[in-house]
Amino acid sequence: MASFIIEGGRTLSGEITPQGAKNEALQVICAVLLTAEKVTIHNIPNILDVNNLIALLGDLGVKIGHPAEHTYTFQADEVNLDYLQSPEFFKKSGALRGSVMLVGPLVARFGYALIPKPGGDKIGRRRLDTHFIGIQKLGADFQYDTARQVYEVKADQLRGTYMLLDEASVTGTANILMASVLAQGTTTIYNAACEPYLQQLTKMLLAMGAKINGLASNLLTVEEVRELHGCEHTILPDMIEVGSFIGMAAMTGSGLRIKNVSYNNLGIIPDAFRRFGITVDQDGDDIVIPKQENYTIDTFMDGSIMTIADAPWPGLTPDLLSVFLVIATQANGSVLIHQKMFESRLFFVDKLIDMGAQIILCDPHRATVIGANRRYKLRAATMVSPDIRAGIALLIAAMSAQGTSKMHNIEQIDRGYEHIDQRLNAIGAKITRDDSA
Repeated sequence: MASFIIEGGRTLSGEITPQGAKNEALQVICAVLLTAEKVTIHNIPNILDVNNLIALLGDLGVKIGHPAEHTYTFQADEVNLDYLQSPEFFKKSGALRGSVMLVGPLVARFGYALIPKPGGDKIGRRRLDTHFIGIQKLGADFQYDTARQVYEVKADQLRGTYMLLDEASVTGTANILMASVLAQGTTTIYNAACEPYLQQLTKMLLAMGAKINGLASNLLTVEEVRELHGCEHTILPDMIEVGSFIGMAAMTGSGLRIKNVSYNNLGIIPDAFRRFGITVDQDGDDIVIPKQENYTIDTFMDGSIMTIADAPWPGLTPDLLSVFLVIATQANGSVLIHQKMFESRLFFVDKLIDMGAQIILCDPHRATVIGANRRYKLRAATMVSPDIRAGIALLIAAMSAQGTSKMHNIEQIDRGYEHIDQRLNAIGAKITRDDSA
């Protein structure tokens, strides 16, 4: 288990470019199974979750090329469905939550899929009902093998239908959309997620020849096509990494330019940071964070303490709430952080309390933060990264703290952030990777 040794209290400067979006990459890479023709995808981030999915497709028989950094080609013309029954597939796909999005493309094109209960972050129960019910409504049969803990999915021919999703699940919508593009007839998906990454998947499917109406809305209509073709697609910058860099600049009192952020696809994120008193300037397609000693959290119009909560797009992504919680510890003012979706994602606050933060964990979903207004800095600590997003939040806390911190289990951060130590060291951080543990 590798570790980071982080020297706190250093000021960052210069510019940094966000990686390709992890969440989009997992979706569009699964979509290559929908065609036998070559698909080229640019701006793929070099991170563990994405690399593991690419390797899994290679084991399935997909021909994979890597002609340039962050660019891959995929050709799924000789997929080996027998591999789905192998212990290696069970192990690899079971450790990667994104592998659940293989179900839609496999069933749509081959009429068969096998998927173990997926892994991923330990942030509470993350149900798959939306995925499975939607694909069942298209005519697939799901059977769960309790002995092997694996779902077997079969369909002679998927058929279009109307469905109202019980929740606007991003990965659920992606899975159902990929299943529906080759279904007979017309499919209508209401209460669909419409995050930019889902919009990107839709654009890629359109480029492959799919017929989809309702781009960027929560009502998608999919018309029948017999086959899809190859295409070329470029992944958006990762909005979570953009938000992480904004929070990092604020916590360390640094001035920073974040390059090529695809500003129009950030939604409410810049304004959410502005509500914390952080100056976020747009310069073309860059974000500039000027150095500022203090930042003050807004209150509501009646003077009451502000609440910041996650919500489906165009609301605030839950993946940034951990960052907002950390930056609130050094703000002037107080805030209630309400994490609605996952019941274990706030449990990392006990380490922030050990570091000197004033936080009240109200329940598994809510935490109240009393900002210190930089009257005192956080203290260095030894910590463990529990998941991707809490891991980057704790890294930000350690970078702003007095003294030298050590963070274990940094493989969790590697799952979602590309060479984060090297990239941050290039702008003034001092983070040493220790692989000896």
